[in-house]
Amino acid sequence: QAVPPPPGGLKPAAPGAAGGAPAADFSLPPEPAAAALRPAPEVDPRKVYALPELIDIAQSRNPLTRLAWEQARQAALAKGMVEATYLPLIAASVVGGTQRFSQSLPVPVGTVDTVDETLSGISPQIALEWLLFDFGQRGALHEAARQNQLAANVLFNGAHQKIIFDVTRTYYVHDAALGRVGIARQALANSNRILEAASERDGKGLGTTGEVAQARQQVAQAKLALVQAEGGARDASQALLGAMGVSPSTELKLSPAGGRRLPADVGKPTEEMIRSALARRPDVQATYAALQASQAGITAAKAEFMPKVFLGAVAAGGSTNFGALSLPSISQQSSASGVLVGVTMPIYDGGLRLARLKGAESVAAASAATFHKTQEDAAREIVVTSDMLRSALASYRAADELVQTAGITYDAALDAYRSGVGTIQVATEANSALLVARQARSDAHAASLVAAANLAFVLGAMTSADAAAAAGR
Repeated sequence: QAVPPPPGGLKPAAPGAAGGAPAADFSLPPEPAAAALRPAPEVDPRKVYALPELIDIAQSRNPLTRLAWEQARQAALAKGMVEATYLPLIAASVVGGTQRFSQSLPVPVGTVDTVDETLSGISPQIALEWLLFDFGQRGALHEAARQNQLAANVLFNGAHQKIIFDVTRTYYVHDAALGRVGIARQALANSNRILEAASERDGKGLGTTGEVAQARQQVAQAKLALVQAEGGARDASQALLGAMGVSPSTELKLSPAGGRRLPADVGKPTEEMIRSALARRPDVQATYAALQASQAGITAAKAEFMPKVFLGAVAAGGSTNFGALSLPSISQQSSASGVLVGVTMPIYDGGLRLARLKGAESVAAASAATFHKTQEDAAREIVVTSDMLRSALASYRAADELVQTAGITYDAALDAYRSGVGTIQVATEANSALLVARQARSDAHAASLVAAANLAFVLGAMTSADAAAAAGR
């Protein structure tokens, strides 16, 4: 079946040669403007950047901060538009025109058999309309707009907190990836030592070619592990740049985070800690503000059933000019003004107001459910994240002990093989075990730092670059 042509004037390519079947081409014409990237941030190639400096760059460059700012600005403008409804509406208008009449005379007068008349005039007007009383409808709408503005401001701060956490998390992950590269290089060096020992024993007639081949296999595996670790480090670097919101071609020198000391343990979160965190978290505050706005929406919908009192005033002037045939024209100036107070009361609208009220009540019910779910999810996040941090710290302590014992085992196995009382299998296995132990310790260290940053984030404490740096201590 033929592929239908796409809209917009794009055409598929000409039929291909394979079997005479048409080869559809879905490429697009280039759009140079879409390929214009933002300039990379000014980076000193000689400077080593720490985590707080990376966060500062991200907060000024990440497009999410600009998006959150514009959303907060739109909410402020919406609140200002509601406040404008408290003020009178004044409109000025000018109406002018000319009208001509021509009428035949029943009896001609001399040579004149028609009468031509011209009427022209200008009327400037100023009208005032002012809603005086509406049973609290504007007040409810203003409260809803105020709560929506509060939610937008809270989410703006939340966007910054999220960027701080994302940069912190990817920074630690990148540091762990670099640690894996260093561990892989050390494992390659250890494998080369085993190969040197095997070659030396084979040269002395104490070893076999099989041992040398096995040692070379270990070296090749270590080289592959190093290549994979270097690829993981490059991926982690791009993840960090993506969290910062900068160009993927940006090159940064980063200070290592592996030297950070970890606490022995952390306590379980108390109920008071959870309540304090819920009061600070942006998502909880934003959903609570949305709940308050929806309650104000119910009040505004109920006010639609009540009358409204308004004030009206008008001031108008007029200038007219009348002329007929060759008679002198007649001009007249006039003015008029008036003030009135009125009451309007809706009687029947086919159920429209009732439907709006039911809709507002439904929105309020959904907002309440969202708020309570956000509360419960946030409390659960705090408990789960605290457990993750304790588990990561326990894993680091266990991995650190494993590294110490695996290092002793490797040194002993290598010395035993060199002296002829050990086998190459034991030496290579000890080297592999040491590699696994070092990687586990590096990963557990990074996981502990990430978990600590995550706990600070879910507690609502990830509010600045300094707070992010302190979270990993």
